[in-house]
Amino acid sequence: MSELQRFLFDGLPVRGAIVRLTDAWTEVLRRRAANTETGAYPVPVAQLLGEMLAASVLMHTHVKFDGTLILQMAGDGPVRLAVAQVDAGLRLRATASLSGVVPAGADLAMLVNPGGKGRCAITLDPQTRQQGQQPYQGIVGLTGDDGAPFHTLAAGLQHYMQRSEQLATTLVLAADESVAAGLLVQRMPLSGAGNLGGSAQDAAQSYERIATLAASLSRQELLELQPSAVLHRLFWQERLMGFAPLSGDQGPRFTCTCSRERVAGMLRSLGQEEVQGLLRERGEAEVACEYCGQQYRFDAVDVRQIFTEPGSQPPVPPHMQ
Repeated sequence: MSELQRFLFDGLPVRGAIVRLTDAWTEVLRRRAANTETGAYPVPVAQLLGEMLAASVLMHTHVKFDGTLILQMAGDGPVRLAVAQVDAGLRLRATASLSGVVPAGADLAMLVNPGGKGRCAITLDPQTRQQGQQPYQGIVGLTGDDGAPFHTLAAGLQHYMQRSEQLATTLVLAADESVAAGLLVQRMPLSGAGNLGGSAQDAAQSYERIATLAASLSRQELLELQPSAVLHRLFWQERLMGFAPLSGDQGPRFTCTCSRERVAGMLRSLGQEEVQGLLRERGEAEVACEYCGQQYRFDAVDVRQIFTEPGSQPPVPPHMQ
């Protein structure tokens, strides 16, 4: 079962979180693979998307925000757009749009940024907006200060956090066909850590020590070990304060807002004439969710029901009532 755990280092201005997505992640892949139009994601794309989902969950845990965090990668490579979305209830989903051949073993630069036009955007969309309020969005390029492209998502997001939030952050991410996982440690703003004691130099040294430990975690360890085992392996000499792990209905879980009823409503809005044209052309009306890949098919009988459901018929004249 997918699990998220947050933790603090006692007496130090450093916080962290670790996430392990299992059932939530495999449901994303299952729906995409079941789509007869697209088929499964190529392995490098699946790995990127899994890492994006894990990173999105980790970043949302440290944002005091009642809304949805949306992580996007867009560029000029075979992955034109990749999106991971996590809301305040840890409901998540992800998708990627492809164009062209995906090379085997492709990294972030090859997938999104071969011509230097790749961008990373993080959007915070409030659940309830005030009048005139717009979602917050931060956008950075997928190159470092030296102009060199980032080859891993973790490197790109660490750069983003440093540039946009001025928070030193260490990320370790990994994904395969059954697990998407990530570890984040972050130095907390000193203005909020006045009660911890020590100087800014002490805080920086403490963070560097913990960041070095976190960076020693291998991809294989992150994929294979349970979160508690990872934390013990890395920080057994530190005074770690862990929050209760979140899993099941309280933890990260796949959710998509698409449904057969919503698609039926969309077809109804198109009008009967246009939908009947689809039936004549293809034998059925088929709609796939752009987000999760779920396909919904409606034959002639289904379409007839859509346009004869209560509320879709013209009102009955008074003399016939």
